[in-house]
Amino acid sequence: MSSKPSSLSFGRAFKSFAPLGPLFRQNALFLALGFASLLIVDGLQLVIPLVIKSAVDSLTLREATARTLLVHAGWIMLLASLMVLFRYTWRLFLLGHARMVEKILRERLFSHVQTLPESYFLEHSTGDLMARFTNDLNAVRMATGMGLAAATDGLLLGAAAVAFMVFIDPLLTLYTLIPAPFVVILTRIYTRRMSSGYQRVQKSFGDLTQQVREAYSGIRVIKAYGREEWTRNKVISRSREYADENIKLAKNLAVFFPMMMIFTNLGLAIVVGYGGGLAVFGEISPGDFVAFTVYLNLLTWPMMAMGWVTNLIGRGGAAMERISAVLNSPREVLDAPSAGLPEKKLSGEIVVRGLSFSYPGQPSGVLNNLDLTVPSGLFTALTGSVGAGKSTLIALLVRLWEPPEGTIFLEGRDVLQFPLEFVRSNLIVASQDAVVFSDTVENNLVFGRKEVNRAKMDEVLSLVRLDEEIKHLKRGMDTLLGERGITLSGGQRQRLALARVLIANPPVLILDDCLSMVDARTERDIMEDLLKKREGKTTMAVTHRTGALRRADLVLVLDKGRLAESGSHKNLLQQGGIYAKIYQDRLLAEKLNGL
Repeated sequence: MSSKPSSLSFGRAFKSFAPLGPLFRQNALFLALGFASLLIVDGLQLVIPLVIKSAVDSLTLREATARTLLVHAGWIMLLASLMVLFRYTWRLFLLGHARMVEKILRERLFSHVQTLPESYFLEHSTGDLMARFTNDLNAVRMATGMGLAAATDGLLLGAAAVAFMVFIDPLLTLYTLIPAPFVVILTRIYTRRMSSGYQRVQKSFGDLTQQVREAYSGIRVIKAYGREEWTRNKVISRSREYADENIKLAKNLAVFFPMMMIFTNLGLAIVVGYGGGLAVFGEISPGDFVAFTVYLNLLTWPMMAMGWVTNLIGRGGAAMERISAVLNSPREVLDAPSAGLPEKKLSGEIVVRGLSFSYPGQPSGVLNNLDLTVPSGLFTALTGSVGAGKSTLIALLVRLWEPPEGTIFLEGRDVLQFPLEFVRSNLIVASQDAVVFSDTVENNLVFGRKEVNRAKMDEVLSLVRLDEEIKHLKRGMDTLLGERGITLSGGQRQRLALARVLIANPPVLILDDCLSMVDARTERDIMEDLLKKREGKTTMAVTHRTGALRRADLVLVLDKGRLAESGSHKNLLQQGGIYAKIYQDRLLAEKLNGL
């Protein structure tokens, strides 16, 4: 993403809202009622000067009485009351429509983000996405609500006011509108500047949000290393950048609105100077002069509204482009036309043939013509040195990254021929990075599965040796965990995440070093009970722990993206190859650490 956003013309900013067309049609009744009420308010505003004109003329001609003046005052009060009623109505429907647009757009944006591939989140920061969900959506709401209403109100009220002014005196109207072309030119120039400024502000806000989010999520590390001041300075720097961009934008606005005021008040000066003479010499009546002045004041709002609407449309257009960029990002590969469910229950055999894979932007491949087989119903250990491609293989198995066609087979069938949802619900990964949500222990455990009963929860918590620890929490299963489970230790988070996977009990369970923060003895006990529980089902573990390697029915050893060795623990030790070295090094490390 470019750090310098391009400038948006008013036309381009307006066209940015084209994707919202279906939502406008969906809310057509709300919009019709809102605009009808808005038109009524504008009509009532245009009638009031006529009432004032009648009252002034009757006073000038000395025909006014207390009764006639009370009648005029009554009409003004009635018109004002109706304006209040219909102004409330148009705000309810038009601004309510904007809220519905915001709601639907937020839901659509969130749903789409969930379908985006892993590569998207490597290229876009969380802070940037959060900015689109907050500031950008708010800008779109303001543009489609108050911006739309102000634009319509300004155009209709302005045109009608000019028509009434022409009716009173065409030449005076012409002189009064001399500043109008300058207003149009000024608006066009500043629209481009403000649209570009809004894009820079939004991007800067995303950078600031990301910096603050990282600071809070990593607060323990920051405190442990005593880097509070360094982190504070980084946030201050981002905050200063955000403030600078806002100040640049504010400078444009600070020039724009006063300039608009100058030109609008210039029209009033012309009315007083030239129109006053017409009233003195009787070419127009005093009532016409007063009515003309009132209509000019009504015209001042549309001229001022041009700047405000330009402000809202420019900001909303820039925001809508950023939101559309997310919505137009390609989803994960859709299911193939021939994708379908298997005819029988999965046994769990996985076959990899000639799999080569490299990440976008990386010249060398992580996996290179890899061939291996994970037999069904057995416990298979996957090991190898750092960077051998183990985690990449796991990501490809569950299609977090899309594998090449004809390289990964499940039950003898290309994994791409299964629905994506089916693959991920039958091959579940318990990863090293245990994600725990800001929710209760129970909700983290069941993860939205309503059919899970308390007996099942107790069973899996006991299996991962977490049941007693949960009981000692202040509210037990109802204890609210902090952000990312910060109230739990690393080992507790990993065991809770593993328990969540065991609740699902998938045909194929993949353990990606998911107990790395648990002591070796507890890990051995958990693995022993887990494998007994899953006897006859396929279990695969990415691990270096010697206990798990010895327990495995089959050990697969990766090296530089290829299968270097495979076989039982005993046979591979006898061969004295890569596996024997990895195992001996790990065994020595465990002994030195007292494991």
